[in-house]
Amino acid sequence: MLDTLHSAGSFIVAIGVLVAFHEFGHFWVARRFGIKVLKFSIGFGRPLWSRRGRDGVEYIVAMIPLGGYVKLLDEREADVVIPPQDLPHAFNRQSVWKRIGVYAAGPAFNFLLAIAFYWLLYMVGVPGMKPVIDEPPAGTVAARAGFHAGEQIVALDDQPIATWSVLRSELLDHALNHGDTRFRVLAADGAERTVTVDLRAVRIDPALLFDDLGLSPFDPPRPAVVGEVVAGGAAAEAGFQSGDKVLSIDGEPVASFQALRRTILSRPGQVARFAIERRGQPMELSAIIGSDGAGVNAVGRMGFTGQIMAGEADLWQDLRAEVRLDPVAAASAAVHQTWQISALTLRLLYRMVVGEVSVKNVSGPIQIAQAAGYSANAGIAAFVTFVAMVSVSIGIFNLLPIPMLDGGQILFGLIEAVKGSPLPERVQLAGQQVGMTLLLLLMGLAFYNDVASVIG
Repeated sequence: MLDTLHSAGSFIVAIGVLVAFHEFGHFWVARRFGIKVLKFSIGFGRPLWSRRGRDGVEYIVAMIPLGGYVKLLDEREADVVIPPQDLPHAFNRQSVWKRIGVYAAGPAFNFLLAIAFYWLLYMVGVPGMKPVIDEPPAGTVAARAGFHAGEQIVALDDQPIATWSVLRSELLDHALNHGDTRFRVLAADGAERTVTVDLRAVRIDPALLFDDLGLSPFDPPRPAVVGEVVAGGAAAEAGFQSGDKVLSIDGEPVASFQALRRTILSRPGQVARFAIERRGQPMELSAIIGSDGAGVNAVGRMGFTGQIMAGEADLWQDLRAEVRLDPVAAASAAVHQTWQISALTLRLLYRMVVGEVSVKNVSGPIQIAQAAGYSANAGIAAFVTFVAMVSVSIGIFNLLPIPMLDGGQILFGLIEAVKGSPLPERVQLAGQQVGMTLLLLLMGLAFYNDVASVIG
């Protein structure tokens, strides 16, 4: 319950900031163009708070925090009576380029906010983990290319790679290009080598890319010693105790806790015989491995953790990294990061339309709220990074050429600029109806994915 409330609170804070800044973009540019603003609302539905400012604008915080709006003076509004002195300040009387500027301002402010957040992060220092890899599973691209546990990927096509976060975004970008990529790899003994990998052999879906590659963060090997035993789990039912050392499963030796975990994951619902050592004495325990999920998605669960060993914290400390830049370099990196995320988002959207990327990647408010909660738990830097990424997504989404969105209105404006007159009202109305249908379908897909993720 507390986790749900924390996720919901983090989501409301993030969306509130992003919506406020987006709508402020519309508001600020409209005011600079001399257009009269009537309302500035954060959220939809019944107002929770409202106040009329000295500038005549009604400022509102409404109940549903999933958007907002800026209402401008417009003669096309039904039953509106405009004093003659205010007519020059009506939105519909502005030039087409001013109207396009007002529509474009919201997404532009989302991009500016993302740049500002990334700039601050790069100056303060972006924490992360060095891109040191674990042993690739047999048959994966990385295994065939000769990668081994403990090696660090230091560059892709001469682009330095400092953290796993950078590696993920750069590899996705390279995979979308479907080309050969040169990996510069640093071995544990300090020797460097270059490996060329053909990324045409992997699926470009973000959820599948790293599975196909076989790349995962290095997990320092630990003895297969049981730590905490979860009450009611398969391990507790079988009689496992904290401190038990697992020697083998069905006669197959267990080299590490990681190997033990992989074996358990691959055997959901199966009966297994565990040879263990308890306080120096050999024993055998039989257990029915628990199952999480259903069908081909089922994975095994025993219900125990690995014991934290002496010196383990030092091993993890050696894997930590931080990217910290001076203000000028941070500004350049922030712009590059915002541009890269924007380009990747658009390219993934296109691949989704043509069927190369699963529509399961479309997230709704539930998954976004969960991500907000996870990032908030991870610290302020992770939460700000999350907000910056969502800000870019909101900017891209609102620029899509769909009527009812800023991008659709910009498209209407550009057609008007070329044509020399506005599109007929019936055409605009039909476009808005199509846009509303598309948005409802997209929202339905997002909610379906949310519910499926919760059930799954």
